[in-house]
Amino acid sequence: MSETVWVRREGDRAVAGRREVPVDPGAGPVQRFAFELRKLRTEAGGLTYRAMAEQAGYSITTLSQAAAGEQLPTLPVALAFVTACGGDPGEWEIRWNQAVEEAAAFDTDNDGEGGAEPPYRGLARFETGDSGLFFGRDRLTAELAGLLRRRRFAAVFGPSGIGKSSLLRAGLVPLLRESQEQGPRFSGIRILTPGDQLARTHELLLKAGGTGTGDRLVVVDQFEEVFTLCHDAAERARFIDLLLTARNPESRLRVLIAVRADFYGRCAEHRELAEALGDANLLAGPMSSAELREVVVKPAAAAGLTVERALTTRLVDEITDAPGGLPLLSHVLLETWRRRRGKTLTLAGYEAAGGLDGAIAKTAEDVYNGFTEGEAATARRVLLRLISPGDGTPDTRRPAGRAELETTGTGRDEVAQVLEALTRARLLTLDGPTVEVAHEALITAWPRLRGWIEEDRDRLRAHRQLTEAARAWEELGRDGGALYRGSRLVTAREYFGGPGHTGDLTDQEAAFLSASLAALDQEERARARTTRRLRVLVTSLACLLALALTATAVAYWQRQSAVDAQQVGLSRQLAAQSAALLDSDTDLASLLAIKAYRTSPTREATRSLYAAAAVPLERRLTGHTGTVSALAYNPDGKTLATGSFDGTVRLWDTATGRNRKVLTGGDHTALVRTVAFSPDGRTLATSGGEEVRLRDAATGRVRDSLTVRVAEEDSLASVGFAHDGRALAVRENGQVLDVASGRVLTTLKGPTGLELAAAFSPDGRTLATSTRDHTAQLWDLATGRVLFTLKSSTGVVSSLAFDPDGKTLVTGTEDGTVHLWDVADGKQRTTLTSASSRVETMAFSPDGKTLAAGSYDGTVRLWDLATGRVRTTLTGHINPVMSVAFSPDGNQLAAGNEDSHFAGGDRVSVRLWNVTAHRPRATLTVPGGSLEAVAFSPDGDTLATASVRMTQDIEDTAGVVRLWDPATRRTKATLGGKLDIVETMLFSPDGRTVALTNNSQAQLWDVATRRLRTTLPSRFVNRMVYSPDGGTLVSVGDGLTLWDVATGRARVTFRKDEESSVLAFSPTGDAFATAGGNDEKIRLRDPDTGRVRITLTDPAGRPTPTRPSDDDFIMFRQIESMAFSPDGRTLAAGSSDGTVRLWDTATGQLATTLTAGTTEAPVEVAFSPNGRTLATAASDGAVRLWDTATGYTRATLTGHNGGPQTMAFSPDGRTLATGDYEGGLRLWNVDLPTPDKSITHICRAIHRDLTRQERALYLPDEESGGVC
Repeated sequence: MSETVWVRREGDRAVAGRREVPVDPGAGPVQRFAFELRKLRTEAGGLTYRAMAEQAGYSITTLSQAAAGEQLPTLPVALAFVTACGGDPGEWEIRWNQAVEEAAAFDTDNDGEGGAEPPYRGLARFETGDSGLFFGRDRLTAELAGLLRRRRFAAVFGPSGIGKSSLLRAGLVPLLRESQEQGPRFSGIRILTPGDQLARTHELLLKAGGTGTGDRLVVVDQFEEVFTLCHDAAERARFIDLLLTARNPESRLRVLIAVRADFYGRCAEHRELAEALGDANLLAGPMSSAELREVVVKPAAAAGLTVERALTTRLVDEITDAPGGLPLLSHVLLETWRRRRGKTLTLAGYEAAGGLDGAIAKTAEDVYNGFTEGEAATARRVLLRLISPGDGTPDTRRPAGRAELETTGTGRDEVAQVLEALTRARLLTLDGPTVEVAHEALITAWPRLRGWIEEDRDRLRAHRQLTEAARAWEELGRDGGALYRGSRLVTAREYFGGPGHTGDLTDQEAAFLSASLAALDQEERARARTTRRLRVLVTSLACLLALALTATAVAYWQRQSAVDAQQVGLSRQLAAQSAALLDSDTDLASLLAIKAYRTSPTREATRSLYAAAAVPLERRLTGHTGTVSALAYNPDGKTLATGSFDGTVRLWDTATGRNRKVLTGGDHTALVRTVAFSPDGRTLATSGGEEVRLRDAATGRVRDSLTVRVAEEDSLASVGFAHDGRALAVRENGQVLDVASGRVLTTLKGPTGLELAAAFSPDGRTLATSTRDHTAQLWDLATGRVLFTLKSSTGVVSSLAFDPDGKTLVTGTEDGTVHLWDVADGKQRTTLTSASSRVETMAFSPDGKTLAAGSYDGTVRLWDLATGRVRTTLTGHINPVMSVAFSPDGNQLAAGNEDSHFAGGDRVSVRLWNVTAHRPRATLTVPGGSLEAVAFSPDGDTLATASVRMTQDIEDTAGVVRLWDPATRRTKATLGGKLDIVETMLFSPDGRTVALTNNSQAQLWDVATRRLRTTLPSRFVNRMVYSPDGGTLVSVGDGLTLWDVATGRARVTFRKDEESSVLAFSPTGDAFATAGGNDEKIRLRDPDTGRVRITLTDPAGRPTPTRPSDDDFIMFRQIESMAFSPDGRTLAAGSSDGTVRLWDTATGQLATTLTAGTTEAPVEVAFSPNGRTLATAASDGAVRLWDTATGYTRATLTGHNGGPQTMAFSPDGRTLATGDYEGGLRLWNVDLPTPDKSITHICRAIHRDLTRQERALYLPDEESGGVC
């Protein structure tokens, strides 16, 4: 076979690269993919693998093997190869997935085992006949068998997904049947699940006892169904009593129950059951790594297959300690087996299946996307029938009879097809006439199903109750006394009484509801007859009574009006006082805001409450009675240690704010100067006075202590840990000590001046100190010599801190200036200046990007070190801030203040601040240039982005639409590969179509197939919008056109219409709006004819220039974007002058004007799904979230390099996606709290109420009563 030699050019000489054996693209999908990779490399100029490796971050061997054609590379390697060669990762991800699918089919066709039985069960449980494939539970099976030999009644508990059902069926039962030499012999073993009619169904079985010489064993799987499916308390108690008869040896019965761990508390509701479970239960916990390896490898070996070592390692690493992970593992192994290569399960097949987290969702989505529209609706009905929504507990599966599913308003054939598809994918299981979800992992792992449940949770609960009530009614011979009445009937009629919902009911349920409604109608008619007879008598009495009541009502109304006016006035006064105090005393301001709102929820009170809730304080920790001088987080972030001049160290739970321990004793009674955790988090070092103590971080007990007898003016200055875990201390005389041994490691040679500040570097090799001569010193602890002397030009250095990698030292001075120094050469990098207040303490965030500086003025400033600007100033400390520390994840900042008597509250506190507030949850850079549009699919599972790379050469302009998974932030697919200029992109209301403009052509793309469905016959389109029902698409460009989506034909066209460039369709479907040109008019139009109903005009009545200009050019204010509120009553219009106007669509009047940006800052607008928040994005780079009720800015989101030009809310309203001109995509958490939640948050955070003095000053007429 000949070989190919790749040649690249270096200057004027050709250099031979690595020789590669040619691959035949016709030999199979793996070889074709390798051939295409080589072709891409050739088109990139024949890059050497060495050059590619430097850019890709993978070795030369790994990259060359990717194109060898021997096996398919993993997805990360393939994308790294493509990126190094300048290819499009989105396009090649699709190619890679296609290659995996084709390779699996190719290998299955050629290995002679196309119909082989899979060695993995997927979501389905193991049955008794599957014991040959059941591995990893030998130890637990033996323990459970031993428990049964010792106890007649026993239980096994475990969380959902731990494998209890499989353990019983494929582990325990086969073991008991094969070997009964020791312990009791069983005459029979029966496994049952409770169902809903417990005692009636299983009474004969439980009373039968054993036969012959042995006991009968009854195994009750999914015992939690006793609580979730049976709503008859008496029936439940009777069933449990029958099971408990097994405790009597004469019963000839033994019972084992398997219970989900979260129902342990429910078992205690039955006293005898709780007593029986005392020492007769076993907890099924997670598998060890070795057991998990057996689960992965041994079933494959039993089937003559092998598993790639890399895949085994990856699976064990990902599943270890993952709660409920076994069903996910079993399913992804099944899907990987389906994508195997020959007799090998590969890592590439695993990634193609979606990985551990995505395999179930991918399987379910593939099945769902294969349904017709009618089948998809049937699948939703069927799946929701098989779910029992939890009430304070997780959702559970609910078995249902097949007949019940076939009478839900759809044809029997359609139901059968849906069940067949879901069962074939092992998402459902069929057991005779019973259908159930294969495993509850499907409920949590499939976002679409989870979304359906959340959307219909209340309705599902009502439906399950209706099902049970209808069954009881039927069993009682349709007794009228069992019919619904009162609130239950009102709820059922609301959910199921309408013509659009009757198809959701079975014949039995529909008959029950109809009978209930008929009985209600008869009762109302009887009441009406009685009412008419009483009416004459009542009318005469009422006339007399009315005269008396009128006089009373007038007097009451006058009094109540006066009271209401007084309350409104007090509310507004308190709101104004809260606003004035917010920056200086946030705790008091917050309490006044709550009181204002509770007095009367005025507009002003609501604004002050939201402002207080926006303060990023998480908790306020009180208890110290002296200055909080030191703070340190345990490396796991769960514990905060605080040291104080009161001589104590307190350990706090950072999640709850609870004070776990107070550590006292030793020389610390004078003061605690420093605290520090060891790198492994097991040791806490504290120093104060003459003593350093090493304590067990969990118990607080002293392990070692070092007492240094020194003069009062020569005490311990600082304590820290080296990377090797050694605790180091430095005395003010310059001696550096090993705390554990007390040995002097080195003595600093020269004047130390440690009375001001000292800090150890993270590796423990360098010490920084400061002196009163405006200098700081860097010391080499190995030699004791000064490395560098750092001269501060702005004052005495009052605080020091090293960044996490130890390469930068920051010094703070008494005049408020902060200097950053390079530790390697002692040179100053930059200076940060904000205020004149002394810098008392500093700390770096774990990523080194943010510096927190606590000051004498009681503030903490958070510096963005990339820009040198103050990102946030935290106010609230009444006294100087003496200590700060970041949590290990960087999300929380602790700050402690100085002791000082002030009016109200505790004198000393530690505040825990949320430093991630209003920062993006995710930041992505979308390749391909400017982001022109973002949109969420209606179910929220997909985020679409449209980006365009603009160049001077119009032929080189390229656009691309990507579909992302918002949860994983990974690309799912790319629509159509390379497009031209994409200006508009949006989902259809059903989520199955993406409409976009491609080079001014309106195109409709199928989301499932990622193929172009149709191109509308238009000449020029720049904006489009769907009607809420998805039947109409409106476009503007070369006129205004209303398109019939089903036929793709224009229904109405206005060719000579005004120059419209902005569109919005009302969610109610009764109107759409157009705007454009320089007249700034907005036209509300009829959705059927397109004719103008009303014109919204600026009150000024004429176009308004956005700025003064010269005589040759005037720029007029233009409408840039529009959005309707969800109820259609308000239309928001963003203008080019940085304002947003809110219009009342019913009256056509201007309601209010918001300033959302600077002059000449075009504004984008979007309403949240609940209508309570309006988002505006301006070219000044800020995204503002407005409360629509008050017009108040709830939050300002910053971080885009360029101005955000597109944004979209997720369907649940919790996420806002924004995109900018540089391809920056940010996902923000915008789940803003309601007033009630705001009050709860504030009270939990500040952890105090008004003091007597504060109440006397601000509420003199109220002597008592708490605010929180």
